[in-house]
Amino acid sequence: MARVMIVDDEALVRSGLALILGSADDIEVVATCDGAQAVEQAQRHRPDVILLDVRMPQVDGLAVLRQLARWADPPVVTMLTTFDSDEFIAEALGWGAAGFLLKDTEPEQLMHAVRTLAAGGSVLSPAVTRRVINGYIDGSARPADVARIKAMSPREREVLGLLGQGLSNADIGRHLHLSTATVKDHVSAVLMRLGVTNRVQAAVVARQVGVLVPTEGERP
Repeated sequence: MARVMIVDDEALVRSGLALILGSADDIEVVATCDGAQAVEQAQRHRPDVILLDVRMPQVDGLAVLRQLARWADPPVVTMLTTFDSDEFIAEALGWGAAGFLLKDTEPEQLMHAVRTLAAGGSVLSPAVTRRVINGYIDGSARPADVARIKAMSPREREVLGLLGQGLSNADIGRHLHLSTATVKDHVSAVLMRLGVTNRVQAAVVARQVGVLVPTEGERP
């Protein structure tokens, strides 16, 4: 059961998302609130996943994210956005956001995203990936990143490529026939080699450099 908290300043958005997610048998919405209540509610309910609006009038999403990121065991946070501005992307990624979801994401995609996040994956859907890459980095592969990837083992490059697809550790393990614990070790090594702090940053680098491994449904 994935325990989810929804943070948005609009009550209608909160109730709509809660209604969608609450219809899934394996997702429980444990709290909904605005930015001013977010940290206190997160401490009380300890959700696995937080859907966090970027723009809120009292306490915005980045301020909440910065506080949550300092916890010893922070929840997985993905940002809710309309993408009317890209200025927040780099800072959100730097503070450990696990992805970005458009507020008008289709219900099935929203539920799948929450399951992916709860399982340790990242959310970089095709609808927002290009905006993330263009907003976070300049669109050309940085020589330092290329050199770091070349220094990786073949297995680490495979893991990085699958991170670029937004897969969870369990999904990567199934694809590569590895245990989840082994994948976790490889992911930690990949993050360290790239000098990044989270999976989304690694996924962005993988997509920028072109290190992608097709999943079963994408194989020719």
